[in-house]
Amino acid sequence: MGLQLTVARGISALSTWGLKNVFKRPAANFPGKIALYVDPRLIADLSHKLDRGSVVVCGTNGKTTVTNLLADALETAGMRVICNRTGANLDSGVATALLHGDQSDWAVFESDELWLAKVLPQLKSDYLVLLNLFRDQLDRVGEIDRIQESIAGALAASPNTVIVYNADDPLCEAIVRKAKNKAIAFGVAEDMGLAQNTVADAQMCQMCSTMLEYAYRQYGQLGEYRCPQCGFARPVLDHAARNVRFGRDGIVFSAGTDDRTSIDVRTSATGAYMVYNLLATFTAANLLGCPPDAFQRALDAFDPQNGRLENLEAAGRPILLNLAKNPTGFNQNLKIIAQDAGPRAVAFFVNDKEGDGRDVSWIWDIDFEELAEADDLVVFVGGIRRNDLQVRLKYAGIAAELIDGPADMLEKTAGLSPDYRFYLIANYTALPVVRGELVRLIAQDGGSDGKGA
Repeated sequence: MGLQLTVARGISALSTWGLKNVFKRPAANFPGKIALYVDPRLIADLSHKLDRGSVVVCGTNGKTTVTNLLADALETAGMRVICNRTGANLDSGVATALLHGDQSDWAVFESDELWLAKVLPQLKSDYLVLLNLFRDQLDRVGEIDRIQESIAGALAASPNTVIVYNADDPLCEAIVRKAKNKAIAFGVAEDMGLAQNTVADAQMCQMCSTMLEYAYRQYGQLGEYRCPQCGFARPVLDHAARNVRFGRDGIVFSAGTDDRTSIDVRTSATGAYMVYNLLATFTAANLLGCPPDAFQRALDAFDPQNGRLENLEAAGRPILLNLAKNPTGFNQNLKIIAQDAGPRAVAFFVNDKEGDGRDVSWIWDIDFEELAEADDLVVFVGGIRRNDLQVRLKYAGIAAELIDGPADMLEKTAGLSPDYRFYLIANYTALPVVRGELVRLIAQDGGSDGKGA
């Protein structure tokens, strides 16, 4: 063990103890951050803890869900796993997880798209799971082409990493064509018949700038695409979802390499994006030797308790809490709300802290108009930029009331019928605040946590 690594581990252990025992704060980032100052090659130096290898999950939407569920599936199959489960997805979060972890079979790490260039070259991971790319925090990370170049550069520095990617996304397909790495494509093999939003982040061919044509589009730019000019197109799918069925009880679809080698995947969660999240996780789990029955058992028990599609109950109200941090994520949440035929109370929370991006002009790309004609719908807005949200909703034809948080919403809706279902949608830094307040309310009034979907 080198001197730098020894000192880095000692400093990390001391800072972890101080954060947990003195400051009563989680130690998800800081121990790794200071250890990396001492040993910049810390992630590579600690990779000896991984007997079989590592997987990195990257993409705009779904990283935390896929990372946690994949780790759960591997553990259900009897494997030892190191994972940055809290979503600390910079190099410091990965380093902290490795410092805190014991000898394991696999590591499953979530990585921010732009920080992949610092993580992957050190880990030399066996697989990179690339979920999707959407416009997100443009003032912080820039346009998507910058992200594509960064991911392609990270792959070039780890040439043996296999890309497991969403081939329904032409932006992911473009990265695969630039990289020299082996690639495994997954996608939805048929039209799910979904109503389309106005926002799509890739309408032109990544190779020649001709407008793409679609046999069908699922949402955003995802679907079966082709360029009539140069032949850029969705490839043949190595792993596919088929026979997708949405119901009141959740989603069922067949996942596998073809009709003869597929199994049915069932979840109580809803939303088209969950089909992609689960397909990505199933594909990766299969490649890592996790049996299908272990994957389904992990999915049945999945309860991340992090605000991602989490079902709660406070003040006698059933509440669905979820994250949405960009137009595509918000639009998919609106579809979940619109599918509910019963009376609904909805609150949107948007902050503009550094982790969110200071510019919130993206809220004008959200199709709030989808809710304008809904019956038995009451809408509230909160967060630092609640006034901006209220104006945006006004132009969508929706009257929204300002609130300070979940407790304020529940107080204002105390006279509503018990039939109302509550939806709370929050962006990145707003979500833990909203969830924390809900958890406190549940503890106070004797309500109960539900099961995260």
